[in-house]
Amino acid sequence: MPWESIWLFIKTSYRPVIEIGILTILIYNVLYYLRGTRGASILAGIVILLIMMTFASEYLNLEVINWLLSNFWTVFAIALIVIFQPELRRAFAQIGSAPFAYHRTKRKEAIGEVVNSVINLSKRRIGAIIVFERQIGMASIVNDAVRLESKLNNYLLESIFYPNSPLHDGAVIIKEDRIVAAHAILPLCQDESLVLTLGTRHRAAIGITEETDAVVVVVSEETGIISIACRGRLKRNIEPDKLSRYLSSLLFSSEDRSLRNIFGSMAENEELAVFSNGKESKTSDE
Repeated sequence: MPWESIWLFIKTSYRPVIEIGILTILIYNVLYYLRGTRGASILAGIVILLIMMTFASEYLNLEVINWLLSNFWTVFAIALIVIFQPELRRAFAQIGSAPFAYHRTKRKEAIGEVVNSVINLSKRRIGAIIVFERQIGMASIVNDAVRLESKLNNYLLESIFYPNSPLHDGAVIIKEDRIVAAHAILPLCQDESLVLTLGTRHRAAIGITEETDAVVVVVSEETGIISIACRGRLKRNIEPDKLSRYLSSLLFSSEDRSLRNIFGSMAENEELAVFSNGKESKTSDE
């Protein structure tokens, strides 16, 4: 059969390419997973030691070292389990969990860290603007900001926005559970009616949500009021005890739900402070 011959030819011709591709992806993911961990340094040390011992045994004809290397692989698997036990446990836990559940857990942790920092910043009346990146990327803004790529932590967030710190001006951009960038300059809302009623932070929060699907948390420097912006709208006077619920509803909501429905379900018959023209605001918060 011609199809069987073609299939046999493809299998025999592309098998080395497939094997190399699988090994490349596997090695890359292992190294990427170990980056920044103690296991990365240990792995690098093992590789360097093996290279040095191999050269020594080959060129100096060291029989004992040569014998150790020839029998090394029999115990290497057990050594890997012992040395990399914490990393292996975390890796298998992530593989065993569904990708969606894993990302949802990371986003919940991020919300908790942001809520803690925002409440503290609000009490001290320290201005802040925090952007949750979602489906629409913000690469152009991130590239012009200060790249951090650090694990999200409420203490780190507070230190970034602390007055007179080098990065306190501009926004912090968060993706999943990591601070991607700080000192980010966001596009301002062009609605002229907002110029006299809102400050730069709030106009920037509305502006970025008009161009992307991001969710933005703003803390007023003058009043300490907490606000949330999403889809070109702004809700002010968020109570600290309800901030986590609002963020969870917005970040975990499906795209077809309207902002008013989300806020309405969370407000529990409260009058919504959602507006699109800024006429509710009487302060000029920077």
